[in-house]
Amino acid sequence: MSIRKETPVDVAGIRKINTDAFGTSGEADFVEALREKASPLISLVAEKDGQLVGHIFFSPVQLAGCEKELALFGLAPMAVLPEWQKKGIGSKLVKEGLRRCTASGFDAVVVLGHPDFYPRFGFETSRIYGIKSEYDVPDNLFMVIELKKDSLKDVSGTIQYHEVFHAM
Repeated sequence: MSIRKETPVDVAGIRKINTDAFGTSGEADFVEALREKASPLISLVAEKDGQLVGHIFFSPVQLAGCEKELALFGLAPMAVLPEWQKKGIGSKLVKEGLRRCTASGFDAVVVLGHPDFYPRFGFETSRIYGIKSEYDVPDNLFMVIELKKDSLKDVSGTIQYHEVFHAM
């Protein structure tokens, strides 16, 4: 299996992955809107024997109320075809995505996700850093990982997502 950057020919496959994984076209529509309107992006696919089986997407977010300039990404969504779930594909996507976010110079990544999955990769509750989500979500579901040591030291504020998130 390989993890690689999405290409234009992958768009239909990415749509299928998100639709099948979430059982609705909402996430697929969301990915397409973000791809069109948000920048910069990191969008990766997992490919096995010529078939796309997983997808992960990172887009910029802002930390409102913080005077320090930070380059932050939000991880959303991540999807794996149902028949390929529980085989480590999601973990490989997260690891490679975080590696690419780090290589691109980002300070941190936030995620609203499962509290038993994301901490494996170093995500911690964002409240540790004085950071909260603009959405009313439980603290244990909103997490952050520092990609640059101490980049979140002495900051606080509210993560604001791209306007596309608000339409969901």
